[in-house]
Amino acid sequence: MTRIAQDRPAGRRARNVHSGRVTTDSPAPEPAAAPATGTGAWVVLPTYDESENLEGISAAILAALPGATLLVVDDSSPDGTGEIAERLAAADPRVRVKHRPGKQGLGRAYLDGFAVAIESGAQLVLQMDADWSHDPGVLPAMIAPLTAGEADLVIGSRYVPGGGVKDWGIVRRLISRGGSTFARTVLGLSPHDLTGGFKAWRSTTLDAVPFEGVRAGGYVFQIEMTYRASRLGARVVEVPITFRDRRAGQSKMSRRIIVEALFVVIGLRWDELRGRAPRRPGR
Repeated sequence: MTRIAQDRPAGRRARNVHSGRVTTDSPAPEPAAAPATGTGAWVVLPTYDESENLEGISAAILAALPGATLLVVDDSSPDGTGEIAERLAAADPRVRVKHRPGKQGLGRAYLDGFAVAIESGAQLVLQMDADWSHDPGVLPAMIAPLTAGEADLVIGSRYVPGGGVKDWGIVRRLISRGGSTFARTVLGLSPHDLTGGFKAWRSTTLDAVPFEGVRAGGYVFQIEMTYRASRLGARVVEVPITFRDRRAGQSKMSRRIIVEALFVVIGLRWDELRGRAPRRPGR
C-alpha cells in the first residue's frame, strides 16, 4: 500500500492538491550536492495515453539527471500508461507515480505534480512532455542557470538563437510563434517562447506563485505561469532547444486550446489594468 503524498510533512506553504494516489515509498532526495546530476531536482511528467513513450523517455530522463526524482502524473490513461509507471516505480526508487481520477487538463496535472514535488522537499522542479518533443539530453543545460544562481525560471526556447522546430508544417509553426508573440506583446513579457512546456524552476520561485489563482487548464497554462512568475520578480532565462514532433501517439493540440489561449491572455491583461495582477512582495 502506498502512502499519500499529502500525508508527508508539507513545505513552507500547503497546497490544494487534487485527489490522486502517489507512490512515495522511497525517501525524498537529499539537498543538492552535485547539481549536474540533478540531485535535489524533481522532473514532473504528465501523461495521458503515453504507453508507447513512457518507458523510453523515463530511462532517458534519469540517464541525463541520475540524481533526480521523476514524478509521473497520469490521468487514468486507458492505454495502461499508469500501470507501466507503477512497474517503473517498483523497479527504481527514483520514480514516483501520482494517479489522478481522470483527464483534467495539462495545466492541472502540472499543478498537482508541482505541489507534490514542493511538499516533498524538491530544490528544483522541472517540467516536460512525455512524447519526446523535449530532448532529455538538454536537462543538465536547463538546470545550469538555476544552480549557478543566475535564474529563477529557465525556459527551453525554440525562438532564441540556436533554438528551432523540426517536423512541423507551416500552419503549426505560425500558430506557435504567433501565440508567443501575441502573449509577449499583450502582457509585456521579455521571453520569446511563452507557449513551450519545457521549463526548470527554482522551487522557492514556483512556491511563490499562488496555484489557486491559475485559471488555465490547457497549453496556455505555460503562458500564465511565466507571466505570474515574471510579475513576482522572477529572473527568467531562455536556453535554446530543438523541438521535435512527438514520436508516437497523437498530438493533443486543438482549436479549443488555441481559443482558450487568446481569452486567457486577454483576461490576464484586463485583470492587470484593473489592478488585480500578481505583484512582487513588498509592492
